[in-house]
Amino acid sequence: MTYRTSLAALALALAGLVAHPSAASATSNPDVSSVQWKSCPAYSDEVIRGLGVAEDKVAAFRSLMKRLECGTVSVPLNHRDPDGRKIDIAVTRLAATDEAHRLGAVAVLPGGPGNSGYLDPVLRAALRNEEMAGLNERYDIIGFDPRGVGYSTKVACPLSPQGPQEPGALTKETARKIYDAQVASNEKCGRSDPAFLGQLTTENVAKDLDVVRTALGERSLNLLGFSWGTYLGMVYRSLYPGHTGRAFLDSVAPPWTRIDEHAKGAAEAAERNFGRMAAWLARRDGTYGLGATARQVREEVAKLVRAYDKSPKTYTDLQRPVDGSAVADLARRNSTEWVRAGKALAELRTATGSTAPATVKELLGAPMMGPSVPGAPETLNMTMNLAVACNEDSSRAGFDTAWRQYQQLVKRHPATGRAWGVPAMCPGWPLPVQQATLKRSSGSLVLAGHLYEFMSAYDWTLQTRRAIGGTVYTVADDVHVSTTRVPKCAADVVRYFETGRIGRGCEGSPIPS
Repeated sequence: MTYRTSLAALALALAGLVAHPSAASATSNPDVSSVQWKSCPAYSDEVIRGLGVAEDKVAAFRSLMKRLECGTVSVPLNHRDPDGRKIDIAVTRLAATDEAHRLGAVAVLPGGPGNSGYLDPVLRAALRNEEMAGLNERYDIIGFDPRGVGYSTKVACPLSPQGPQEPGALTKETARKIYDAQVASNEKCGRSDPAFLGQLTTENVAKDLDVVRTALGERSLNLLGFSWGTYLGMVYRSLYPGHTGRAFLDSVAPPWTRIDEHAKGAAEAAERNFGRMAAWLARRDGTYGLGATARQVREEVAKLVRAYDKSPKTYTDLQRPVDGSAVADLARRNSTEWVRAGKALAELRTATGSTAPATVKELLGAPMMGPSVPGAPETLNMTMNLAVACNEDSSRAGFDTAWRQYQQLVKRHPATGRAWGVPAMCPGWPLPVQQATLKRSSGSLVLAGHLYEFMSAYDWTLQTRRAIGGTVYTVADDVHVSTTRVPKCAADVVRYFETGRIGRGCEGSPIPS
């Protein structure tokens, strides 16, 4: 948790839909939205690399951008007032390369809430690997920026710092200051534009998506959702079962929206997965020196957490002080980072001097949001993230409850618990709670759960299946939304969309050898 639309120009919409005869019914009614097609943005090589595109794929990215269609669709800000204020949803389409055997359209549902999905047809599908590129042969790939994000209509909320962040163990007094600052910030944000912020909900994004479906002339949408996009997929499918085709949801969100329960479940999964990391480190004690058994590694890391909370270190070349929370952050890394995280933990055992050890600096010094490159598209909108989370959070815990929950996290999870702050994101949020209602339907649904990850705990996949049905596809790794990145797993995803059939799971990302 950690995510607009324009007036339609009929001639441009028809020009963009020539290859899709089914669009005629959507544009024959002047009251139905259509797509206002326009030129796609142009990006420098620096921006393209900043989007995570490898140097050897920059040319391929540019080639795909020439095929990408970009536009906007006009939707009501408030779907209960369809004649009221309109906003723009930015939409993209990568048309199927084998038009003669086209099966339909797959909408990519981004994570967050607050992540951009505008370039997902290129970045998450065609450019990801050879297997995912195959999805574009018989399917149009649809991307979009949800309301509040990127090229869609959005607002900038006056977000404030969370308060004093003194290094060292988090005291009740400091936690209270942080909590009070969060309350003040949430109140200021929520009241800055309540008419818009109050309409930032998963249900409204789902309704926007169905307007997009109509504007594109599609009788139904197939769904490929990631992280929060899995919850969006659940909501869309609940609202529009007749317009939902096949749905593959990767790293499944829970079927509820409580931030306190989310933090509890994620923390439990993180500590469990650290057990796997500890066993891996123990088998390499000669390299890392953290212990020859998993238990010894656990004890050593917990000891490091306590030691750095008692005596935090501030390095001249590292903006973040290193205290127990930083050590715990290293301990909850997934298996793709075990080599570097293990090295960083080993460095902290013997660190001296005024500059940070190399691997510690590498892992803890990178900005969370990535470097800002001029001309880069917005990839995450924190206002939308906050508004959707808080509009749907029914917990909104008081300080005493939140402080008690934090203490339990730290006590129960000695290696990773300090990485979690007080689980209170939404106190003081002035807008009412709005929660979607999930429903079962008979449509095809695959829930891809990752056995060991913590960002979307595996148990949430099972809870979601109990709530709305579907087939569980188990990925035997700890890497968030890795399914389409791993060729063998990605091949299963593409085969599912082509045939409707899916196996029981795949190995996922391998642990380092």
